[in-house]
Amino acid sequence: MTTAATPRFRSDMTVELVKHSASDTDVLFAARVSTAGERSLEELDKDPERSRGLINYLLRDRHGSPFEHNSMTFLISAPIFVFREFHRHRVGWSYNEESGRYRELAPVFYVPDEQRPLVQRGRPGKYEFVAGSAEQQALVGKVLEDSYRQSYAAYQQLLESGVAREVARAALPVGLYSTMYATCNARSLMHFLGLRTKDERARVPSFPQREIEMVAELMEAEWARLMPLTHAAFNANGRVAP
Repeated sequence: MTTAATPRFRSDMTVELVKHSASDTDVLFAARVSTAGERSLEELDKDPERSRGLINYLLRDRHGSPFEHNSMTFLISAPIFVFREFHRHRVGWSYNEESGRYRELAPVFYVPDEQRPLVQRGRPGKYEFVAGSAEQQALVGKVLEDSYRQSYAAYQQLLESGVAREVARAALPVGLYSTMYATCNARSLMHFLGLRTKDERARVPSFPQREIEMVAELMEAEWARLMPLTHAAFNANGRVAP
């Protein structure tokens, strides 16, 4: 029996930090073991300014392994097309996403709001996105919502006829929201942020799709709270992962 649910439309992304073992001290004890051996833990509370300088040095000179001794797990809700880009990040990441094989998927779909630029100018590698007209904004909303309703009705029709969920889901679009757990460390997160955010402080420019950048911004805010010294050093050194 399928659920007679009404399609819902949204334009936001959600990120929840569900668990973590991550702090600046994780970087410090890992780095200082090189010179202090088993006494590196004793150094953690000594001279905060020296600790700040060490983290900055590690990022500046790209000594990356000390930034791997931590973990953050995020619960992310975003359209499927965002996850398809997200899953290209493989080193230092673990993912588990809800499955359309095992559950009936809820009719929640992405429709960009007026803050999302709609028009591309230029050519790949040298283009920009600009705001669309009010008519284009209205057209995008109407066409997407109509398409989503039709595709979800087709999905429901297949399920009601007894077709397996893993087959029926083929009728659904990539604008459908999905949910996943994503676990990473600070080094892998910095690499992700360097590619998936556009920031004036970045040494290497990036041109991310806005929807995955929205997710990245929310993740960065959580990470900055957990590891403020590391986050500050990341920004000070061109937002390049070590």
